[in-house]
Amino acid sequence: MANVISSEETMRIIEGIAREIERNTDFLTRLDQAVGDGDHGINLARGFRAVLERLDELKGKDIGGTLRAVGMMLVSQVGGAVGPLYGIAFIKAGQVVDNKTEVDLSDLVKMFEASEEGIVDMGKASLGEKTMLDAVHPAVIAIRKAAEQNKPLVDALEISVEAAEEGMKTTIGMVSKRGRSSYLGERSRGHQDVGATSAYIMLKSALDTLRKLRQSSISTIRPI
Repeated sequence: MANVISSEETMRIIEGIAREIERNTDFLTRLDQAVGDGDHGINLARGFRAVLERLDELKGKDIGGTLRAVGMMLVSQVGGAVGPLYGIAFIKAGQVVDNKTEVDLSDLVKMFEASEEGIVDMGKASLGEKTMLDAVHPAVIAIRKAAEQNKPLVDALEISVEAAEEGMKTTIGMVSKRGRSSYLGERSRGHQDVGATSAYIMLKSALDTLRKLRQSSISTIRPI
């Protein structure tokens, strides 16, 4: 089980992400208020609140079905650009693992790649334009490389999260080329991108939840 993620663990990961977004709503709002509309955190929290409320409906679904359902909820519940972008990320990830009740690292790489592809196709952003892509792309590259090196799944995810964090931090020095913040030009420099930040928060939450689940599993094993 150590090198796969089950359907039940996927549910727990989604629940963890929803609660972590809720905890970071004010932080994301402050980031967005500095250069944008100020509604990124509020909208995202609203969407994940809806996911939490309907979590019981996802019980018994395969991993692909669960992720696609979450994506559709985000598309329908979250305003602005953030809903469709994260919605398509979850939907695309779900499509590549349709009908699977366990995913391994190679599946995870495909999910990350498909999510990035969906974000790029919908958002039309490029690297260096101060968007969530600046955190997502390094995460994708890192997990792909970790898989090529045959790293254990949790270690690979940790490497990917670290890459996302570094990518997020690089947005501070960038000039925004997308969304409302692009109107500020040079004045957008010096502010961390809110989309890159929420992407990192989600990935870090997934890692933290998976670690806790693994530790909990180990602690239940008692020596004879």
